[in-house]
Amino acid sequence: MQPKMGKARPVLAGAAVLAAALAVELVDELAGSAKSAALPLIRRDLGLSYGQIGLLESAPLLLGSILELPLGILAGHGRRRRRAVLLGGVLFILTLIGAAAARSFAGLLVAFVLFFPASGAFVSLTQSGLMDADPGRREQHMARWELAGSAGSVAGPVLVIAVLAAGGGWQSAYLALAAAAAAAWLGVARNPPVPVPDDGRQGPPPPTCPSPFTAAALRALAAMRQPGVARWLVLLQVSDLLLDVFTGFLALYLVAVAHATPAQAALGVAVRLGAGLAGDAALIRALHHAPGLALLRASAAVAAVMFPAFLLVPGLVPKLLLLGCLSMVTAPWYPVLQAKLYGSLPDQSGVVVSLSSAAGLLGGAVPLAVGLLAERFGLAWALAGLAVAPLVLLAGLRRSSGRAG
Repeated sequence: MQPKMGKARPVLAGAAVLAAALAVELVDELAGSAKSAALPLIRRDLGLSYGQIGLLESAPLLLGSILELPLGILAGHGRRRRRAVLLGGVLFILTLIGAAAARSFAGLLVAFVLFFPASGAFVSLTQSGLMDADPGRREQHMARWELAGSAGSVAGPVLVIAVLAAGGGWQSAYLALAAAAAAAWLGVARNPPVPVPDDGRQGPPPPTCPSPFTAAALRALAAMRQPGVARWLVLLQVSDLLLDVFTGFLALYLVAVAHATPAQAALGVAVRLGAGLAGDAALIRALHHAPGLALLRASAAVAAVMFPAFLLVPGLVPKLLLLGCLSMVTAPWYPVLQAKLYGSLPDQSGVVVSLSSAAGLLGGAVPLAVGLLAERFGLAWALAGLAVAPLVLLAGLRRSSGRAG
């Protein structure tokens, strides 16, 4: 039954729709973690320097964020959003095939850059629809979304290990990722989300606006003035230092600093992501008993001690044990902060997607900086700088005490 326009708030259409949405996040994280696990092999086969590795991590964030910047607002709602999701899914699949076909640094860089806006359309717009469906349970839905992503993250290194065991290489792993993405695309195409009714809150573009892009920019600027928006955007970028940035360099660190083999490094990434999966599952339960911000503060305090311990402890096995504990501890970071960002802009999920892309332009320079520092001082010292993340997070959360989220 179609929802009445302008009256009932949209709800999830059923288990099939929810499963299809979560499968999109699963396959996105599957691709990201497989890339992290395969980086030592990519570096060896293509003869890449640490600086080039850093560029492979940063350029997609920087250039891709520019391409994705207007996407959230211009995609709109309903059928237009669905078309954007499906077109993004097609590009998502093609970029994975392009990465498998790359035989040079330049070819791989192009594929990775195009992957980012494809992921924005395919994944971020799916997430924003999920947040629109049940605003009263954003933290719980983000925890489930993160759990699905963690399951994909765990499967990524396992996929790489399985492909290597079968005699294939990282190119074969990317072809398998393209097949998984195609399956997720079919799921979304067959089980589209319920169109979100346009209640007119955003209103038509002002008559003085010469284009939809200008109207979108004005809405984004107005959103930035809302209480809490800038704070949550900044804290999300800071938290990413010990999430995606750290994970992106983990396999390289284990090989170069802990003297692990490529297979052991892939296992290390699997430990990282498997423990994160356990932490995400525990978070869903924990949110029934404690507020998200309280869990976030406690986890940041523990991580402030645990990450330096991981860097300093000798031996591969102790590092993997600490790595697993750290990955469980940081489970609340992304879902709680992202839920708070959505909560600061109710009924403007598309604006959240675009603002997140804008913030990504700042955070996108971090992997490149880590790569350049690793070239000059070594990877261990470069990663030591990431230890500021939990300290900044604690300071930002303390500053926000007593304010509305």
